[in-house]
Amino acid sequence: MKVIVDAHGGDNAPLEVVKGAVLARDAYGVSIVLVGNEDEINRVAKEENLSLDGIEIVHTTDVISMNDIPKTILREHKECSMAVGLRLLADNGGDAFVSAGSTGALLMGATFLVKRIKGISRAALAAIIPSDKGPFMLLDSGANLDCRPDMLYQFARMGSLYMSLVIKKGEPATVGLLNVGTEEHKGSDLQHETYAMLKDSDMSFVGNVEARDVPAGAADVIVADGFSGNVLLKTLEGTVSMLLSYIKQIFYTNLGTKLAALVIKPHLGSLKKKLSTEEHGGAPLLGVTRPVIKAHGNAKARAIQNAIRVAAEFAKADVIGKITEAVKGEKSADGTAKSTESAD
Repeated sequence: MKVIVDAHGGDNAPLEVVKGAVLARDAYGVSIVLVGNEDEINRVAKEENLSLDGIEIVHTTDVISMNDIPKTILREHKECSMAVGLRLLADNGGDAFVSAGSTGALLMGATFLVKRIKGISRAALAAIIPSDKGPFMLLDSGANLDCRPDMLYQFARMGSLYMSLVIKKGEPATVGLLNVGTEEHKGSDLQHETYAMLKDSDMSFVGNVEARDVPAGAADVIVADGFSGNVLLKTLEGTVSMLLSYIKQIFYTNLGTKLAALVIKPHLGSLKKKLSTEEHGGAPLLGVTRPVIKAHGNAKARAIQNAIRVAAEFAKADVIGKITEAVKGEKSADGTAKSTESAD
């Protein structure tokens, strides 16, 4: 299994990316290809006393930043580390790709360089988030702000296949539709039409899910338009960060609370690990023809390591093959193959 990694993607690149790649190589035995400035990669490895044995480096000096317009990955920044890595993936130079760089550029590059699966209207960013019952998937979480019902239906199909094959190891995945109420009539036309499509499907649809029930594990897959999904994602991230900060402040109040903190420290560590997005590595970009993982922009070495692990699991599970088969098998009401190609 060979995973291509954008060495210059994210706020902490290339140092944390290189450290994460080394950790993944040692922990999982996967082959790693780092795409980026070879001099910079070797420099940080030497400074940190990291061995790059068995790690291939594909040299390029250009980098697309968070402030660059995403479409520049196709022209002005076509030789950036992200673009070179995506083209390498498209040309079968690796089994999966990981980047902590610009989400917009990654979506643009994956769509036009790696290409969408035939029949998929839009690729979706699928965040993996911890809940009371284990990790769940939220998609779309920001790639597509405006969506049609058929797009949400495809997101549900792709998400349920990924969760079943990669996270639940063959068990069926439940699907919920993010809405302002659980009743069938709640929401706008988008939710009404999507609800009807999901209800009539063979997926394990549990109905509408309110945002307050999402952290409790209301469904394995939560489907939403990219605007609503991103708002929910950022709200959950902010809430967890705030609560952990409050807990820390409480235990540093006085000597008594500090002694109490020492007693329950192992349990606090378990809680922090359970709520940490680093444990899940990154968000799969579902709907393109090869496995692509988007790591968090501020990812440190541990998160990069786990993103590489998730990328390898994504490739091994043949999720893309199953999605391709599912799209081919979708039928319209009159029994003919359903056309889901995007207008653009």
